[in-house]
Amino acid sequence: MNKERFEKQLAFILEADKEKNILRQTHLSGLGRRENDAEHAWHMAMMIYLLREYSDRDIDLAKTMMMALIHDIVEIDAGDTYAYDTNGQKTQKERERKAADRIFGMLPDDQRDELRALFEEFEAGESAEARFAKVMDNFQPLLLNHSNGGADWKEHKVTKAKVTGRQRSSALGSEEIWKYTEKLIDENVKKGSIIDE
Repeated sequence: MNKERFEKQLAFILEADKEKNILRQTHLSGLGRRENDAEHAWHMAMMIYLLREYSDRDIDLAKTMMMALIHDIVEIDAGDTYAYDTNGQKTQKERERKAADRIFGMLPDDQRDELRALFEEFEAGESAEARFAKVMDNFQPLLLNHSNGGADWKEHKVTKAKVTGRQRSSALGSEEIWKYTEKLIDENVKKGSIIDE
């Protein structure tokens, strides 16, 4: 065993545990407490496994699941930026870049480079894997919010244009899930959970 390498890996593992403390705006199904980033990532990874047949292109399953598991780790430093927070989005990329430098930098060089490349690939959203991971990143909170009667949308007075704008990129990774998403958005507009403009 390479002691220095092992200690770096353990330090990263313990640092990653802090993701459990980053609360998101989305509540757990049944209007439970707010979910944390680690729960969101785990749920996304499970959804990728179960829903992979709806990807528009073949994907490397393990790679796509790993993208889901690490995509929000930067929020340990950068904090969660709510999907509809336009002010927070102005500084999000820079905050997350600095966090990625520090957090992935804790790892041995080869693993640092591997996970940072996965993170950057997810952010770019160009590969089949990144596109499908982003579908799940959009779809997972939408499903939870729908299951909660749209409570989070109501609380933040979110409009149909904002929800549709956020979700539209899902069509790049899964046309079928995008069509289902449109149906859920329309249902929530009709129920008054999402403001129709």
